Amino acid sequence: MATSDVTKYTIGWVGMGRMGYPMAERLAKAGCDLAIWNRTRSKAEPLTELGAILVDNLVDLGQRDIVFSMVSTSDDVKQIYFGENGVLSGDAKPQIVVDCSSISVEASAEIRLRLNEMGIKYIASPVSGNGKCVKAGKLAVVTSGPEEVFEEVKAYQEIIGGMGVSYVGDDELARTVKICHNVFLGVVTQSLAELTILAQQSGVPRAAFMDFINKSVMGSIYSKYKTPLYVNLDYSVTFTPELMRKDMDLGLAMGRSLEVPLPVANVTRDIFQQSMGHGNRSTMDFGIVMDYMAKCSGIEELVSEDADILDGLEVN
Repeated sequence: MATSDVTKYTIGWVGMGRMGYPMAERLAKAGCDLAIWNRTRSKAEPLTELGAILVDNLVDLGQRDIVFSMVSTSDDVKQIYFGENGVLSGDAKPQIVVDCSSISVEASAEIRLRLNEMGIKYIASPVSGNGKCVKAGKLAVVTSGPEEVFEEVKAYQEIIGGMGVSYVGDDELARTVKICHNVFLGVVTQSLAELTILAQQSGVPRAAFMDFINKSVMGSIYSKYKTPLYVNLDYSVTFTPELMRKDMDLGLAMGRSLEVPLPVANVTRDIFQQSMGHGNRSTMDFGIVMDYMAKCSGIEELVSEDADILDGLEVN
């Protein structure tokens, strides 16, 4: 997209966490007219060197044409928009709100209704990937809402992602897709963990096993960027066990409401809960479930193989 296009609208951004910061950074680097806010101001300050405007109050973002948000929970989303001194607490209101957080269908529908009643258009736009995926241009974006509104924000979403944007329909369908995606994420992570341990117990180095998986039809962007965790035990947080459990619970609740059995997801959710009960919580990546699988297999302590590994996330 040409530089002249990215300045068509003024953009506001809320949330500078592990995902929010690199997503906003891509907009700043693309030359967007970007204003940012974060609860911890110091986390947002580096983006001012790329031309972003750091505002002191959320209400200041009400003057922007489009406001994006990337926060942890539905309560956080409601607070930043509708709370006291929130984005919408002043006279000025954005034309469009784009929320990229992972929240429930019900919460998103409530937010949509409240925004629409205020004359504000709303796009649900959760994403797939982690901070390194964002930087490497390998973030996938799924979107739902009125198609004509999607067309207005599509160019900005393409800057944020790099893997393209999937428009799946109106209302909250993007939330459904993201919840299904994250249940799949949990199941794949658990399955890969137990099979990596099975291979190791059979005498296969974890590095050799993951090398084959990544070259096979079962390999993926995900299996490649998780390889340092499985092989070298790099548990640097990309997504916590608590957040994984939250999304598994959202998927299971959806299954109950729609009378769809999810037997594998049910078992996987309980395994993550058991892993958390052994101390694997917020300071570690959810892939720490492999450590729990090792202990269940009689391995007292996993040892890093210290292999030289590329994760496939070289920055574009």
